[in-house]
Amino acid sequence: MGFMHSMTCTTAGIQRTAPVRWRAYEAMCGVYWEAEGKAGATGYYRSPDPRVLLFFNDVSEHIGMSDLGGDDDQCQRPLVRAVYVPAGQPMWTKFRAGLRFSHLDLHMKEAWLMERLGAAVGGPAAASLLQQPRQAQDVAIIAAIGEALKHEVCSTARHPMIAENLAIALVAAMVDPPWTPAAQDGSSGGLTPAQMRRLSRLVAAEPGRRLASADLAEAVGFSPSWFAHAFKKTTGKTPLQWQQERRIDLVKQTLLAENVMIAEVASQFGFADQAHFTRVFRQVTGTTPAVWLRESRNR
Repeated sequence: MGFMHSMTCTTAGIQRTAPVRWRAYEAMCGVYWEAEGKAGATGYYRSPDPRVLLFFNDVSEHIGMSDLGGDDDQCQRPLVRAVYVPAGQPMWTKFRAGLRFSHLDLHMKEAWLMERLGAAVGGPAAASLLQQPRQAQDVAIIAAIGEALKHEVCSTARHPMIAENLAIALVAAMVDPPWTPAAQDGSSGGLTPAQMRRLSRLVAAEPGRRLASADLAEAVGFSPSWFAHAFKKTTGKTPLQWQQERRIDLVKQTLLAENVMIAEVASQFGFADQAHFTRVFRQVTGTTPAVWLRESRNR
């Protein structure tokens, strides 16, 4: 019979437009859907197994997704063409407008993926890769693999080995193993410019408070685990490092625009004392607040 996936799925306003086609293999199950969702349609999905969701048409302007739940549009981000969802990761969707679409849902045994990826990159690296969610809108290579895999799922004429190797190639393309150069443009698993602007506004609104990663994640509709990966990929920094840089930028603006003492600014922006402020300022800028201010006023 092969591997039969277990999936918790609750939808409203979404219906099939063609019979579902699927095929079970020894360690994976591929399901091909053609469906239609009405404006306002919603879905909740959770699988105990890792999976890849690949759309064969662009849905980003019509469907939003979140891994936090709720119908609040502020918590939704555009659903991109391809998503790798780690085992147990929940996912909510909401249609902003009606849309006909098709997609491949690929469910896999985690131990099987660990064995196949671990043989190439090592067990610890494979485990780390499979725990991190991924998403991609530019899917040229992924879509080509997906088209071939869809053909195998919808037809039982060829040996299962073909589909199994295509599935490994698809997962490898999604999780970006270390032998492949990582995308640097933020199109694969990163934050959008709008989301980064939202975070910058959040820090500026409360300059004296160090926001927890969970607070930042919630502001852009990400779970903490998904946010940690996306933020690091976008900025190359931890949330704390980035917040310190934003706070120092605000400090600079205040020092130049207002007649205030450095000690007053340190307190205003939530630093423990002037020594703490000076230490962080030097880490970010390479100099002390007093030296920076003097040089800036003499320019």
